[in-house]
Amino acid sequence: MYAPQLPGCFSALFHRSSKPRKKSDQDATNKKSAPKYEDINKPGLTPLPCRQMNMCCDFSYAPPEKWWPSKGEEKPPAYSPSDSLKDIYRPDVLRTIERKLDELDSELRDLSLQIHGHPELGFEEKFAHDLLTNFMSSHGFTITRHYLGLDTAWRADFQHSEGGRVLGINSEMDALPGMGHACGHNLIAMSGVGVAIAVKAALEAHDIPGKVILLGTPAEEGGGGKIILLDRGGYDEMDACVMCHPSPGPQQSASTGSSNAMQPINVEYFGRAAHAGAAPWEGTNALDAAFLAYSSISVLRQQIKPDHRVHGIIGPGKDWAANVIPDYASMQWIIRTATYPELEVFQERVVACLQAAAMATGCEYKITYGLPYYDLHQNPAMGEEFSKIVGHRYGFITSTDGSTASTDFGNVTYHLPSLHPMFAIPTSPGGGNHTPAFTQSARTKAAHNAAIVITKGLAHTGFRLLSDDAFFTRVQCAGD
Repeated sequence: MYAPQLPGCFSALFHRSSKPRKKSDQDATNKKSAPKYEDINKPGLTPLPCRQMNMCCDFSYAPPEKWWPSKGEEKPPAYSPSDSLKDIYRPDVLRTIERKLDELDSELRDLSLQIHGHPELGFEEKFAHDLLTNFMSSHGFTITRHYLGLDTAWRADFQHSEGGRVLGINSEMDALPGMGHACGHNLIAMSGVGVAIAVKAALEAHDIPGKVILLGTPAEEGGGGKIILLDRGGYDEMDACVMCHPSPGPQQSASTGSSNAMQPINVEYFGRAAHAGAAPWEGTNALDAAFLAYSSISVLRQQIKPDHRVHGIIGPGKDWAANVIPDYASMQWIIRTATYPELEVFQERVVACLQAAAMATGCEYKITYGLPYYDLHQNPAMGEEFSKIVGHRYGFITSTDGSTASTDFGNVTYHLPSLHPMFAIPTSPGGGNHTPAFTQSARTKAAHNAAIVITKGLAHTGFRLLSDDAFFTRVQCAGD
């Protein structure tokens, strides 16, 4: 299986607003009607190796020209402790959360930098696994290492008093080959830890019954770690789940918009070798099939919707030489659409191109599907609450602008009420997610400070889910 040395970069993504889907679209991917992953040519479903699938999460949620301030542009207001709290639920709880996170700030910064300095590919996050589980254990959480059969997944639990609801939180850990933490998962790992500890402190200080579950989720970059944990029951106990993700964007801003659904597709073509000079007519050219498929899909792009995406690469071959008719070629494709139901239709059109290329060249073929990533189904009530906190308290600009990137958290959002805000960190021109420049941005103090603000907002939103029955009812109704 091909494992390229550098990840694909999916910056400059199409800018679209997040709109509520029709109920029929939501029902199309509920648990009762989960899609069947059947191979067209009967190879069976095989999750693709994580290191070859670095296609997921450039969560740019604004046009690139808005990522960096122009000369004379006024910056958003800086956070001040004296900001108004009059419209915030339980200001006393928010102060508890702020005090705890301010107290832990240097430790959380150190966690983030250690993970950034030890980048690990998906399903190989052993350093991060040990570092984070030891840290959570030291803060009074019950730890389950190597959770649900995944060597680098983990779970940290805290229960205050008896009963109450359960808040789930995610910490991602994986990096990109050749670039390290070019998607800022060190910040995501740190933020998840911060949310969990802050909510624990608030439950104890204000004597609210409830449970916190923090999951260390491996292999977001194409391995579908959350999908595997979801299928194995890792999210079943939760009443809601939260996490966040850094991206380029306007300074001091965050978005609670959607993201695209995604399907990885691999195809292999099998031909017959022959001497290219002496007897080329005796060969069946597998490379011709790959190039014909590539050309067909390139032509198909003219007839697809503006927010649909299809991108792929050819290779590697097997013992290729210029004087030999190639008997083997492979391709890796990723298709994306705004919703999963659209993805199923689009997939048929792309697969038809792959099959037709085999037929035209006389080759055999094998198609293998990776785990599909669903679009993000952000909970509107949770999004509004989060936006109120980071906007009123910390002066952040919030929106519901969406992204054409993809994440395995999308599958979780179809299972239970969820929130996945994207937040801006300072970047340089051309330095979006999955670039070396973003790797550097993800370790800056400014990026850390932005992540801490988002962490405070998520912790307070999570606490309200546990403590406010009326709010939780709104959250449940908003997800119907």
